[in-house]
Amino acid sequence: MYEKNGKSYYCPVEAALDILGGKWKPLILWYLKDGKLRFSEINQIIPVVNSKMLTKQLRELEKDGVIIRTVYPEIPPKVEYQLSELGKSVIPILNALCAWGCDYLGVTELHDSELICEQENS
Repeated sequence: MYEKNGKSYYCPVEAALDILGGKWKPLILWYLKDGKLRFSEINQIIPVVNSKMLTKQLRELEKDGVIIRTVYPEIPPKVEYQLSELGKSVIPILNALCAWGCDYLGVTELHDSELICEQENS
């Protein structure tokens, strides 16, 4: 058994899925890999997620140290999200998932997998 942050895991994969699992978390991380985004920008990129669920997923990722939330003292308030160092360590896994998804879908142009994934979400 493994323990981290007061949680017990039987397998390291269980720990990874606890932090990264969820319908929207991998997509949120995928789009944050290129830099900071505001809530509204994430919501526009992933329009099928409702605001309540997006907020929940972002809070969980922040709590787990995968993303950093920065609030600027402006009116109206400005909030930006970006990957933490821990979050950046997930990028190779996300790239592998995208490549696997391209293979699964029969997509042959892998020269720019991000473009492929963005086009598929349009």
